[in-house]
Amino acid sequence: MTKILQPGGWWQPQGYSNGVLATGRYIAVAGQIGWNEAGDLVADDFVSQAAQALRNIVAVVAEGGGKPEHIVRLTWYVTDKLAYSNNSKELGERYREIMGAHYPAMTLIEVKSLLEDEAVVEIEATAIVPE
Repeated sequence: MTKILQPGGWWQPQGYSNGVLATGRYIAVAGQIGWNEAGDLVADDFVSQAAQALRNIVAVVAEGGGKPEHIVRLTWYVTDKLAYSNNSKELGERYREIMGAHYPAMTLIEVKSLLEDEAVVEIEATAIVPE
């Protein structure tokens, strides 16, 4: 069971939820970057790396028996917040291709750098898979 938590009278967020209530099996997904199964970065641009990171998250969640709609939280670490906002249209399209019209609670944090020097985005996730 999943329920979006939206306090009455609050502004309706776009592309994320303020909160999610869920019951089931907990899956914690480590931060994923834009590398493929072989550990190679797929590209050096923000949107391609973010899309691959999301695909990686979906693959890990699937390994635990879950689907994208079971993801209740995403935390994005980006090295350039303007790369996120300036590419929001294309990023949104790629997001919906991978995640569907599912918008969990999300946080975006700008960081100085990531452990992998060429990575520009890292995304961690929490999923709750129904029993």
